Amino acid sequence: MHAPEPQQIAQNPALAAALTVTAAAFAAGTTLLAKAIGTGVLGDPLHPLQISQGRFLFAFLAFSIGAMALRPRLTRPALHLHFGRSALGWGGVTLMFGAATFIPLSDATAISFLNPVFAMILAIPFLGEKVGRWRWGSAVLALIGATVLMRPGGASLEFGALLALAAALAMGGEMIFIKLLSGREKPFQILLINNAIGLILASIAASFFWQTPSPAQWAALAGIGLLMGSAQICFVNAMRLADASFVSPFFYLALAFATLYDALVFGVRPDVVSWIGAALILIGAAVLAWRETRKPV
Repeated sequence: MHAPEPQQIAQNPALAAALTVTAAAFAAGTTLLAKAIGTGVLGDPLHPLQISQGRFLFAFLAFSIGAMALRPRLTRPALHLHFGRSALGWGGVTLMFGAATFIPLSDATAISFLNPVFAMILAIPFLGEKVGRWRWGSAVLALIGATVLMRPGGASLEFGALLALAAALAMGGEMIFIKLLSGREKPFQILLINNAIGLILASIAASFFWQTPSPAQWAALAGIGLLMGSAQICFVNAMRLADASFVSPFFYLALAFATLYDALVFGVRPDVVSWIGAALILIGAAVLAWRETRKPV
């Protein structure tokens, strides 16, 4: 059963929408900074494992400072669920950062929107959920869009798209653990523990590829962590201020932000194939989000 506290908060759809759009802008910004670090713009390129380690390091520091200031009441955590969620989240973030170095940010972001599709599929065996024709149809449409973005025949683009697809699969699995945790523990505790475990996993993996970042790279790594932490806080609070069916579509604006950032910083503009693939994924994901609040038929 959910804790009663979120139910006592007055609904504010306008603020929820603003928070979600802000979260989308922040999330797209983390991918932009990861691309800058991984492609050598700010110094010798860093490995995606080291970039994700920086993301968890600075996000954990931010949440730790928040915990010391707010002194939230913590409950006994379900560590096995936290570990599963954090392992998949770390893997998804690392793969996404790797994908951003090979393909346009718009393509990587669009493919990442497949994560609710994979979560739906994984929920069948792990959560015992039943999936009807509307949800299956939206999933197939989104997967067709991903196939378009794979661009068969273009080696580098195909490899980058495969990394983004694997990232979406990992994040879809992470959503299963988030669903299992959401009724047990409060959002701040979940985020704090997630970033702590993620930091441990990321630090172990990054130790095999470590190289000293340049000052600009340190600043960018800090930016990734702070932006991601801020995006999580904005989205969690948006979900408390309005229904998920209202909030979720606003996060798709991350695609617009990613496209804008890529054009302004790297001069990359999506082509017709990118627009078609992204449109199919967005339509499929939007229909799936809409059906989540209704009986699966």
